[in-house]
Amino acid sequence: MLVRGLLSLWPELLTRAGQSGYLLSSPPFILSICECGVRPLYDSRIQYSRIIEGQEAELGEFPWQVSIQESDHHFCGGSILSEWWILTVAHCFYSQELSPTDLQVRVGTNDLTTSPLELQVTTIIRHKGFKRLNMDNDIALLLLAKPLTFNELTVPICLPLWPAPSSWHECWVAGWGITNSTDKESMSMDLMKVPMRIIEWEECLRMFPSLTTNMLCALYGNESYDACQGDSGGPLVCTTDPGSRWYQVGIISWGKSCGRKGFPGIYTVLAKYIPWIEKIAQTEGKPLDFRSQSSSDKKKNRQNQQFSKSPALNCPQSWLLPCLLSFALLRALSNWK
Repeated sequence: MLVRGLLSLWPELLTRAGQSGYLLSSPPFILSICECGVRPLYDSRIQYSRIIEGQEAELGEFPWQVSIQESDHHFCGGSILSEWWILTVAHCFYSQELSPTDLQVRVGTNDLTTSPLELQVTTIIRHKGFKRLNMDNDIALLLLAKPLTFNELTVPICLPLWPAPSSWHECWVAGWGITNSTDKESMSMDLMKVPMRIIEWEECLRMFPSLTTNMLCALYGNESYDACQGDSGGPLVCTTDPGSRWYQVGIISWGKSCGRKGFPGIYTVLAKYIPWIEKIAQTEGKPLDFRSQSSSDKKKNRQNQQFSKSPALNCPQSWLLPCLLSFALLRALSNWK
């Protein structure tokens, strides 16, 4: 259908959408603008593929994912915790020569060849207990020079549930790292994703004797799915149910080569560092302003996925209506006869 023809149907489509109750029964969509771990653009449209191995992520599928760059060259990944804070790993900033003014953080894009929003960094905060020898306490925070404005392509990730669920419905990692472990020039310009499964810590310890309790391991069956150089700092995200919120469970840290069959990747356990994150944010004057939900709140929000702690966010309201109109249009089109 031509754009002109589509626009001419706008009033009728909105009427149909309103009759279906979507303009009146859209609180989950409104919440998705202001809440963590949701994907308003990706989840509001029909998915045409569920790509698996080294596949290209779809637009809006990982709206919390960021590219950390030096002189416009990607070197590590990260995730959005709040309008001020980016979460990543300490080993990306092991060099003392790297200054915050050398860094840029790109958000809201899957394609690094485009010109998305680029943010400056004022402070790099590595965990003081980071040990390069065994990669323990591999976690860092970046404080942005200006606060982010959230939209359908820029959304914070939820901090992990505690206690952790006995099992996750699905987990994914994504990044712009190299796609061929033997070719360091194979850095992807498009965000790639792979499905992951968290394995038992004791099982992983048998493969990696230097493993600490601050680390977790994830792989996907016996396939050669893994993160690699350039992916470090990116999030391992999981959800408990289809259509529920996404939580960051781990941070890509290290592994045995890349994609070596049968060997998992190693991730920093994010749940262990929530007190550290809170303390740093408070000290720097940009607290995450956590709000706890009562058990009744959790029960009430079960379908939207309860969470133990999530930051209260400064959310712009001016674009709520355009988003609702777009959602109504998409819904009406999907029911168009």
